[in-house]
Amino acid sequence: MLQKINLEYILFLDIETVPEQEHFDNLDADKKELWEQKSRYQRKDEFTAEEFYSRAGIWAEFGKIVCISVGYFNFKGDIRTFRVTTFHGEENTLLKEFKNLLNSHFSGPKHMLCGHNGKEFDFPYIARRMIIHGIDLPYKLNLFGKKPWEIQHLDTMELWKFGDYKHFTSLKLMANVLGIPSPKEDIDGSMVRQVFYEDKDIDRICTYCELDVITTAQVFLRLRNDNLLATEEIKRI
Repeated sequence: MLQKINLEYILFLDIETVPEQEHFDNLDADKKELWEQKSRYQRKDEFTAEEFYSRAGIWAEFGKIVCISVGYFNFKGDIRTFRVTTFHGEENTLLKEFKNLLNSHFSGPKHMLCGHNGKEFDFPYIARRMIIHGIDLPYKLNLFGKKPWEIQHLDTMELWKFGDYKHFTSLKLMANVLGIPSPKEDIDGSMVRQVFYEDKDIDRICTYCELDVITTAQVFLRLRNDNLLATEEIKRI
């Protein structure tokens, strides 16, 4: 049961991704052809491979991570805080910094990772990008040979499915129906590429990513029927 999980053992996370190159023309000939093949099913005859490239960030083979935001609970007596921080910069560096956090503070069998659609997107995306960069996978992301019950991953979207395999619910919709105050976001996921490459405003992306981490934690609290976080309980570090 969710109520039996110690909140301090959970690392909540979210990532933001963009196409690996700013423009389709920056790709070499082989990568252009591979992208044309990979994207063919999704774009059908509506877009050319070049026109569709703005969406390349959702595939780890053609995108990159520009930030990883994490949040975790801390309890001191009756005082509860939720601490949020973000790794950003060169992808190789931010991946290593995130790995160091996992290895130093969230590597035990009791520790868990939690994201919204994390099992389908965030967790495998991070793992794939680590392998691409030649970074050994931390224990929490190395799933090779593990049995399903040995994988300490939580997913708020999966928890909301209640066995319905075809049910996709966005984090924003879940927050709405569960009565969680909607954070004041000035961008959405479709704008991250533009804000990164054209506006060059990584701080704005990090703020957006951190808000999603906070909302994911709030959704998890509601699924446990716990009290939501108050503004003063959230600490950005």
